[in-house]
Amino acid sequence: MHPRTNITAATGTLRLGDLTVNRIGFGAMRLTGTAPFGHGVPRDRETSIRVLRRAVELGVNHIDTAAFYFSATRSANELINRALAPYPEDLVITTKVWPGRDPSGAWWWATPSQLRGQVEENLRQLGRDHLDVVNLRVPPSRRTGSIGEHFGALAELRDAGLIRHLGVSNVTPGQLAEALAIAPVVCVQNPYAIGACDEDRALLRLCGELGLAFVPFFAIAGSGREAGPAARDSEAGPASRDREAVRAVARAHGVSAAQVRLAWTLHQGRHVLAIPGTGDPDHLAQNMEAGSIRLTEEEMTRLTSLRPAGAR
Repeated sequence: MHPRTNITAATGTLRLGDLTVNRIGFGAMRLTGTAPFGHGVPRDRETSIRVLRRAVELGVNHIDTAAFYFSATRSANELINRALAPYPEDLVITTKVWPGRDPSGAWWWATPSQLRGQVEENLRQLGRDHLDVVNLRVPPSRRTGSIGEHFGALAELRDAGLIRHLGVSNVTPGQLAEALAIAPVVCVQNPYAIGACDEDRALLRLCGELGLAFVPFFAIAGSGREAGPAARDSEAGPASRDREAVRAVARAHGVSAAQVRLAWTLHQGRHVLAIPGTGDPDHLAQNMEAGSIRLTEEEMTRLTSLRPAGAR
């Protein structure tokens, strides 16, 4: 790899426990295909490897992945291992468990006793002796239920030395409180973007008050969320009610709408990390440059005032 240029430095750093990361990281999901979780046309393997190496050259030292990020011919963890091992000393790799996919791609959800197998699967694929951060990714069907048994199982794996730090994903404030009563939490990974609802905004503020890193996913896709790469600036992406407002700000700065969405995300607080994902080298560079965009107070007010459909 070439020497690092670290264009992410403009955004500053944040601590995940005893680990320090730049605030713009990299999400590995789209490396395996043109749509989430490897659906669609797989990325060219060498291009994906080149994107990962270039991300690190540009200063990325926080990569978000999962063992269930795979397609028929690509595995995000395998690509990370192939591209970056032996890993830079400062590289933090975050993964997530509870969801799983069998070899055919069908989804399943682990019991507490099966979480160890999922952790070990990530260890094998990444070629590591321990995982830096593991997020417990809560199923949509369990958003109102207890996560105590599952999080307790992960806490035991942390005590056993397989995991360094724990996080939670797709949680409610009550579930976060439940996890914190069991073991330390270093980050919360939840959906968050322009147009976020009041509940999502409240959780972001709570994380700031508790000193926890907040890591939004779907920050670019917004309400389009699971839409493909065309969602960056197209009709397939975020809802029409906010699209033109974002584009107007983008035109004023001479940047893309996706870059504005990332910049807005980073402006939400010093405790917020970004993990934009892409398999495209040009989009990678644009994502990294988003940290240098300085939105005005008026622009922030205009974008933050956008609300989800049906909100009052």
